[in-house]
Amino acid sequence: MSCFARVLLITSIGLLPTLAAADESNFLQSLQGKWTGKGTVIRRIGTSPINVACTFALTATGPSLSMRGNCRGMLVVSRAISADLKVNGARYSGVYVGPSGGRSGLSGKRQGNTIDLAVRWAKEVNGDRTANMTIQEVGGNSLNLRTIDRDPGTGKSIITSEIALRRL
Repeated sequence: MSCFARVLLITSIGLLPTLAAADESNFLQSLQGKWTGKGTVIRRIGTSPINVACTFALTATGPSLSMRGNCRGMLVVSRAISADLKVNGARYSGVYVGPSGGRSGLSGKRQGNTIDLAVRWAKEVNGDRTANMTIQEVGGNSLNLRTIDRDPGTGKSIITSEIALRRL
């Protein structure tokens, strides 16, 4: 291998993390904006779903994404929801604050247009402290938020929240 080829190879390998970070920053930037939509939330597995209407503002700054929102159910109950994510290489990590106000840990990665996150709840929810959350961009003007938890009685995965948002 020539000296030039070696230098080019070493330089290319050194740029890979920078290119990956730029790709993630571009993806996060595409999510920025104001969003509104509807969906359902199950507070505890085995109970009836609650219809919710939600609004969110997403702000992307470099390798970080901030989500601030509010969901209203049963016409009168309104709850603030937030998430702050940071990407390092291809790994996402952050904090989710749900309706109960507890700070839950998030960690995961992006696959295509979906950020797939493991959730470590601040306190026990549905018999344990773990769940999964996805943030999926669909076609540039739609965003789906989904939380999946495990039914402690059956072991089956249950969608505990699913909210379809559209860009304002």
